[in-house]
Amino acid sequence: MAEYIMAEKNNRMIPEEDKIFALNARAKKMSEEVGRDKVINATIGSLLDDDGKLVMLLSVVKALKGLEPLDFAEYAPIGGTTDFKKAVKKAAFGKHRSSSFVEVVATPGGTGALRNIVANYSKIGDRVLTSDWFWGPYKTITGELYRELCLYPMFDENNRFNKKGFSEELNKLAADQESVLILLNTPSHNPTGYSLDGDDWNGISEAVKEASKKARITLFVDAAYIDFAGDEEEYRTFLPKLEDMPSNVLPVIGYSFSKTFTLYGMRCGAMIAMAPSEEIAAEFKLVNEFSARGTWSNSTRSGQVLVSKVYEDEDLLESVNKERAGYREMLIKRGKAFSNSVIEAGLPLVPFDSGFFSCIPLKDPAAVSKRLEEKGIFVVPLAKGIRVSVASISEEICRKLPGMIAEVIE
Repeated sequence: MAEYIMAEKNNRMIPEEDKIFALNARAKKMSEEVGRDKVINATIGSLLDDDGKLVMLLSVVKALKGLEPLDFAEYAPIGGTTDFKKAVKKAAFGKHRSSSFVEVVATPGGTGALRNIVANYSKIGDRVLTSDWFWGPYKTITGELYRELCLYPMFDENNRFNKKGFSEELNKLAADQESVLILLNTPSHNPTGYSLDGDDWNGISEAVKEASKKARITLFVDAAYIDFAGDEEEYRTFLPKLEDMPSNVLPVIGYSFSKTFTLYGMRCGAMIAMAPSEEIAAEFKLVNEFSARGTWSNSTRSGQVLVSKVYEDEDLLESVNKERAGYREMLIKRGKAFSNSVIEAGLPLVPFDSGFFSCIPLKDPAAVSKRLEEKGIFVVPLAKGIRVSVASISEEICRKLPGMIAEVIE
């Protein structure tokens, strides 16, 4: 739409429709017309079973059904209930015992945490740093709040995390701005499935420490997929790195129960500050609760009560973790099957470790996506390639899909 009638555009790039939801809608429509067995819908960012049904942790569902009416109807405090905040720390940190001043603010899913971190830890007109492979709503959120994304090359010529590229872009921003906000999506990066390893984190830590000599740094770790990456403690070994930072660096974790508990529709998440001082932690609580009040007011109480009850009951928590582990293993097998088949098909692959998505780099992803759609194959075109949701297709389809994509490209 070139011109608006009553609304103000305010220099925003507003598409006619959300690309991913529109693709999903077209895939569903085609399935109804020609049959689900003739359509591959690899667009959905939710975990589905091999029959295409949404995975729900039955132990969580059972606990949800046991909630009292007041748990649904009553307002939650703006920053989240006390019990929920305790549960968030247990969920996010695992066996790690933080030496920081930790503060938690409830948000509607991980997206709420992203919105608040951009609103409160960057200025209007600032550039926010993230990788050149990124989740589309990063651009939507920064644009909506009158910021701009600054992209560093995520991978180097050896297909390793580009520590040099990250450092160079970070230091440029630190020289131009009083403060810099970094958005890191790990582990199980959306959209590539890459997870930062210890060597990557060493490079990031060195770059942040150097840049902090010029500007304040907020390091936001978007860990939405952490509990579906693999061993839950192994994938939390980066946490001590966040606490070995200068006093003008604030690490913040975005945590999503939408993924961890398969509660997508309940919009339950949190932002967790690992502050270097009590004053910075108190400030974090103040500004983010203020922003919450001015946007969504308060997050859904029922999700918070549910999470609290799970972490208060060791037997229930064990059931939830065991059930999730089974689905996590299913997801990991799918990802490995897809990655191996991409290589066998002679296609390039963005480095993949785990998670809901994998990417194939291409020169004209929109055109390839369109040709695939004509054959009943739905994937998400990005700026540098196509994204395939291994979370939404079976292991069998993961094995055969790369060959089908290669045929269309040829």
